[in-house]
Order: sequence, then C-alpha cells, then structure tokens
Amino acid sequence: MGHRDSSPGNLSRQELRERCEREDLLMFINSGFAATRQNEFYTDLYRPSVSIEFLHRYVLINYRLLYARTLAAGINHFNQQQIIFNLLQAGAPADKVQRAEEGTLIAITLRRLPANRVYALFARLQQHRVNNRRTRAVIKTYLAWRREPEFDAIKYRNKYRAAAAHAHTRLEEELGRFLFDHTNQKAYQTPLLNQFRQAQYSEAAIYELPFTVAESLAQKHQVPRDVFLKKIEHKMTTAEKLRFQSTAARTKGAKLEFDLTRAGVTKLALYVLSLSRKEREQRVDELEAAFTGAAERQLRRVPLKLGRVATVLDSSHSTVGSRERRNRPLGVALAASYLLREAAEEYRAFWTPANEQEEHEFLTRPAGQTALAEPLLDALEWQPDLIVIVSDGYENDPPQLVDQVARVYRERIGKTETPEIVHMNPVFDADHFAPRRLGTTIPTVGLRDAEDIPTMLGFARFTVGTASLKELEEYLALRVNRMLKSDET
Repeated sequence: MGHRDSSPGNLSRQELRERCEREDLLMFINSGFAATRQNEFYTDLYRPSVSIEFLHRYVLINYRLLYARTLAAGINHFNQQQIIFNLLQAGAPADKVQRAEEGTLIAITLRRLPANRVYALFARLQQHRVNNRRTRAVIKTYLAWRREPEFDAIKYRNKYRAAAAHAHTRLEEELGRFLFDHTNQKAYQTPLLNQFRQAQYSEAAIYELPFTVAESLAQKHQVPRDVFLKKIEHKMTTAEKLRFQSTAARTKGAKLEFDLTRAGVTKLALYVLSLSRKEREQRVDELEAAFTGAAERQLRRVPLKLGRVATVLDSSHSTVGSRERRNRPLGVALAASYLLREAAEEYRAFWTPANEQEEHEFLTRPAGQTALAEPLLDALEWQPDLIVIVSDGYENDPPQLVDQVARVYRERIGKTETPEIVHMNPVFDADHFAPRRLGTTIPTVGLRDAEDIPTMLGFARFTVGTASLKELEEYLALRVNRMLKSDET
C-alpha cells in the first residue's frame, strides 16, 4: 500500500477536523504541564495570564468532556484549579453520565490538591459569585471530608469562613463561634481552638500553632525572628522550609534544618540550589546520598525502567528563572538527571558548556548561552536508546541548530537506529500558547516536576503527530479510569 500524503490539501474535511481537534487538545494538555500565572525569565505576568485564560475558555467551550478529563492527565496544580473553577462556573452538563464523571473528577482532584490551593479556589468562586447548587455541594463535600476542620479554620481562617458562608454550610457549634463570633472569647473545648485563643495573650502558646498563623502572632508579641524560627521549626512543613530557605539564601537570613531524607527529588534540587556553592562543596557526600535516596523513593512509588539513557541539560543563564520561580528551570533539570540516572541501566548527562566540567551536578550554576547542539552531538555519539532534553527552549548559540542536528542525524546517519529524542520544557511560552519548541523534528512536552517524567514519556508520542484523535481520547479515558480506581483503593 502506498504512503498517503498527509498535507492539508490531501485530507478530507473529516480528517482535517480531527487533526485540528487533536492539535487543539495537545496544545492545551501540553501547556497544562508547564503553564502558571507567574513571571518567567523571558515573559512578564500579563502575557501568560492572557494566554492561559484564552486556552482554558477555548477548550471548555469546544471540548468540554475532554477538558474535564485533563484533570486526570497529570497537569499541574494551577491548571487543575483553573479547570475546576471554569467547570463550576459553567454549571453542570445536561448529560447524566458526563455530569457524574465530571463531579467525581472534581471531588478527587480537590482531595489531592494542597489545601491552600483549594481554599484559594473557593475564595475565588465567592468573589466571582459562582454559587450554583453544584458549587455549594462541592464545597460542602470537601469541608466535610477534611479530617481536622479546626486546623484549617485557624490556618486559612478568612478563606474557610468565606467558603462556609458561601456554601451555607452548617458548622459544629465551637467552630462556628470561632469563625463568626469574634466578641465571644470564652474558652473552647477543642484543644487547638483554645490554643489559638491563648496565643493572643501568651507567647508560649504560639509554638503549637501552624507556622503561617504563628508567624503573625510572633510579630504581635515582638518575638525576635531567630528565636521564633528556632522554636517553631518543628511545626513547619517541608514546603514552608524550602520557601523560607530560598528567601534566606538571598537575604542572608537564618538557616533552617531541611530534612533531606523526606524531600522529593525536585524540592530537594531547589533547596540545594538555594545553598551557597561553598556549602554545597562542604556537603558533597551528604547531598549526593540525598539525591540518590530521593530518586529511589520516587521510583518505588512510580516505577520506571529504562535502558541506555542520555540527557541534554540546559544550565544557561535563563535557567535562573524569575523572582517567583527562582532556579525552577535549573532545579527541574538537575532533579531529572538524578531520577533518570536511577531509572536507567546506563546513563550519561551532557550539560551545556558552561557547566560540563562540574564533578558534582548539584554544583551547576545558571551561566552562559543556551547552546544545546554540542551536548546533543555528544549524546548521539554515545548511541543511547533515549535522549531527554530539559531546556526552556530559548536556543540562541546558535539559534535552531538542535533541530537541524536531529534531522540530519535521523535522515543521513542514524536512519533506523536513531534514538528517541524528547524535549521536556518546564517553562510556558505565552506567545505560542505552549512550552517553546526546539523545532519540528523533536517532540516537546511540558514538565512541571522531574517526578512527572514517567507521565511525560507516555504523553510524548502524541506530540510527534502520528497518533490519532481517537488514540488521544482513549489515552485520556485510560487516565480517568486509573484515577477513579486509585481513589477507590
């Protein structure tokens, strides 16, 4: 059978429609892995916000069933919040089966999201006056599911109160008094609520409260910052320690003990990059062991077995990220290297030239131009089965050479033995409504964290252009079924 030309002029109207739908969905899902409403190195806050809003509205209106199903595709928390907001704002679909599936996906996603993101979403629903019956039911169900409502009421007091009022939720008597009756200061039977009441007057009581609540009370009691941090450290989460440590590294603030044995591989990479080079050099054995341990723990949770793997890792100046996403692109590349090293039978990492001589990868620093062609050539010469490129896609030394290298190698040198090459991009390009590509030869997928690499390797085949719309729909349906079954166990 002869090869059929797939150029637009030789496709039927039905084929053109399916191709358009597939490309729309691929663009949206791919963006969902990387896009946030935050500044990036090359773009400000405004352009990403406009691009993301447009993408969500477009896909919601044209492909609502698949729009809801992307909640199961592994997209980042920001885009999950955005999908739930838009689905609730749009009201329930008429089809009963679709309505039931959508409702279940929303409920499961909310339970898996960090609580602060959920309460921020509820506050946004109130601000936009989204108060249909479905929205009220979703909020009531979530509040009833939370195991420690008094903890949430203290930590997210204003947002919790707004959510309860917005959904007309009937609260337990003491919780309702705590949230809505500020004049009644008598003691509570609930220990944590009473601890909060006492902390208004006693400095000693603040150290049993959530860090974010205790922080403001410490200022009220005029507790010295270093004293407060030392005493409250046992109440801080890993994420809170990481955020504080990143700030402290830039302002020469106090240091906190960061539990290297519990952090995920991406959070660990971001923490290590927040340390000075001198401290990293002094702790090389400890940090190497921590990265190995984090990668092993992740692969026990989500197994990934690969053969001969090479990575091309971008450590150019732009990987310093932005103020909100400090070192994020470089941190994801660093974490990806350690994770793939543990997953592969054989592994080699090829960093951009400014850092190619570093003995320990965590000594890498953002420096130089985005020069990816040379490390890609080195990786191809090693002849791996898979090459993963982690870069923001702004290749500039020289521009667009990586795509030419991959194309020429595939057509003239490697031919049938060319390794699979996948570009994973942790940065959203607002101008193109998707993570920036390195060219047409290499498939590009968005990447939130290194922990998402197994998902992205499975999704990458759709971006090549050979998979059909039906296959993409089946993939999303499979992800939904897995999500529903995992919630039952």
